[in-house]
Amino acid sequence: MDTCYRNDSGTTCFLYSQEHQNVGLTGREPLVFLPAPFSNEPPTGKAHLKQCEQMTLARRQKRLCRREPGLAETLRESVRLSLLECRYQFRNERWNCSLDGRGSLLKRGFKETAFLLAVSSAALSHALAKACSSGRMERCTCDDSPGIQHREAWQWGVCGDNLKYSTKFLKKFLGQKRVSKDLRAQIDSHNINVGIRAVKSGLKTTCKCHGVSGSCAVRTCWKQLSPFHDTGQLLKFRYDTAVRVLSVTNEATGETELAGARRHGQSHRSTDLVFLEDSPSFCRPSRYSPGTAGRSCAKDTSCQSLCCGRGYNTAMHLTTLSCHCQVRWCCHVECQTCVREEEVYTCKNT
Repeated sequence: MDTCYRNDSGTTCFLYSQEHQNVGLTGREPLVFLPAPFSNEPPTGKAHLKQCEQMTLARRQKRLCRREPGLAETLRESVRLSLLECRYQFRNERWNCSLDGRGSLLKRGFKETAFLLAVSSAALSHALAKACSSGRMERCTCDDSPGIQHREAWQWGVCGDNLKYSTKFLKKFLGQKRVSKDLRAQIDSHNINVGIRAVKSGLKTTCKCHGVSGSCAVRTCWKQLSPFHDTGQLLKFRYDTAVRVLSVTNEATGETELAGARRHGQSHRSTDLVFLEDSPSFCRPSRYSPGTAGRSCAKDTSCQSLCCGRGYNTAMHLTTLSCHCQVRWCCHVECQTCVREEEVYTCKNT
């Protein structure tokens, strides 16, 4: 199922993978894509060609996909990353990154839309950089940090994550042109770049010493990305502090620009997520979400907010778990099975 909307930049489409129950990325302008239901075939031989054809991509993007055997699998990985991280970050929120209502939500200018665009572009940037360093992409390899030769890097196992290539390829793949005068297109483009910057902020230099008895006679350094979960946490913070913007005309240039509420003497920053309109409550079923009825909650922390004041049901559940574990020589662990009674809380319907 796909959903499209039109603006001055053209048509933007959002496609959902039934296999991944996923996060919607974008289609043509200004961002992203979401692969259609995936084949289980490994990306060997010509299998990647079939995977490329199964994705909703522009003609130019399909050419790039067919040209690079490792790209189809990397796109799959980016979908997995964005989906899991989105669901984790919003697990205790009224909107929990559900698939229901996603098409309608993506047509609006909510904070949730901003997060989806950012986490999707971040996941793609991260997955591309990792694919280069792991050797899954034929047209790129380790990062080009000074003093590191690719052959030596592979020998020592210190192949750096190639974010430089990832960012360059991402811009080529998405085909981002001059920003449109359309307000929605500008906002989407801004939030996409916030996701890419979030990945860049997690790039760090890691060093390894070589020498007799662990001495640091020779030191090899390389660039390494932080775990994607760290990027997800940063983007969730950006979501919580997102800035509402509107369109204004720059008197000096005559160009249309985004403007938001001033904080500490400045308008929104390049690292801020921005949105156009307030989000719905997500309490009741609507075109944007299935509501919160039946959602599990924590009695002392999240039930009050998550259940929207409707109260919650309490039920006793029996769970089994391993207990009284002992290590048997040499490498065997024996455990007993214990049954524990737990209280489970779920939001009421009314």
